[in-house]
Amino acid sequence: MLAASALGWGVGCHAESLGCLIEPDRVADVGTQVVGVLEQMKVERGDTVSAGQIVARLTAQVERASVNVAQTKSAADAEYKQAVASNQLAQRKLERTRDLVKKDFVSDQALDQADAEARVAEQRVAQAKESQRVALREYQLSAVQLGQRDVRSPFDGVVIERYRTEGERIEREPLVRVARVDPLRVEAIVPAAQFGSILAGQGALVKTDLPHFGALQAKVVLVDRVIDPASNSFRVRMTLPNPNNKIPAGLHCRVDFVVAQPVPKDAAPVVPTVLPSVPAAVSRKPGGTPPVSKRLPDPLDMSVLKKSMTEMAHALPGARFVKQDAPAGARSAVKSYLLMRQSRLSISTSLAASGTTQVQSMPSFVVPRMIAMR
Repeated sequence: MLAASALGWGVGCHAESLGCLIEPDRVADVGTQVVGVLEQMKVERGDTVSAGQIVARLTAQVERASVNVAQTKSAADAEYKQAVASNQLAQRKLERTRDLVKKDFVSDQALDQADAEARVAEQRVAQAKESQRVALREYQLSAVQLGQRDVRSPFDGVVIERYRTEGERIEREPLVRVARVDPLRVEAIVPAAQFGSILAGQGALVKTDLPHFGALQAKVVLVDRVIDPASNSFRVRMTLPNPNNKIPAGLHCRVDFVVAQPVPKDAAPVVPTVLPSVPAAVSRKPGGTPPVSKRLPDPLDMSVLKKSMTEMAHALPGARFVKQDAPAGARSAVKSYLLMRQSRLSISTSLAASGTTQVQSMPSFVVPRMIAMR
């Protein structure tokens, strides 16, 4: 998925609220694979079920009997033990016959007969092993057939409908309907004009008709790639966490997407202004005494402030500041300016009262956020 910046979209804003519907994440009509008579319903409408939990059971007397028979056959090993014993006897007889042939006590025909009997005994052992494996497979098949008489929930959820009752014959009809409600699914129809501004992975605020839920945080998981020509819109799917199943499905809602806005190609980046640190101020005592270094309360130092404003006045068009040695007047003028933070205000009247010449047409971006007046 492409990021918003890769698509040429910048800072987002909230678009107009759109109608939406909160639905279960999954809904399944649960039925049975086999035909039978419903013996027991284990759940009611509104019950919470987990994946694999038995919700209904069909009659299964025949299947249970088949399982018992197959289990007995798979456990029987008498035939195999008999074949093993016969094979051991045939092998010993073959060894003795070979010794007798070497001593010329028996003919070669007797050796051939003993060898054939040993081979037959070996095959009987293999046949007994195969019979045991087949009996085990029959037992497993019978167990699966018995398991088909139990109807289980395919996932964690809530029973929202019960269709059948005990004693009814079941063929292809569903028995219960189960819905997964954690998480929930939110579907919204979005105008085609917003195509491309809503991306998978971005957030959304969902508001229901129930006031005590407030705004709910959802996440976009699917955006249709095809516009419906009839309605000139496309669908957006969101996922909404629902721990403890507190939010009911089926609610109508309103959704607010954070829609990305296109950034012009020629737009200049916004660079924040970093102010210099404020050094100690220099003031002159009455009577012509030498300058005395004096530290003004942070964050304002009038001499540096006047110097900074003069430099900005030369650097920025439309702003002039002619200073005189009147720190108090400059301070009063700056405070007046900060109180009247509108674009291009004249504060020459405030400066004239303290002997400072004039400040004309100072732009609103000369001083904003530069000084915190005390």
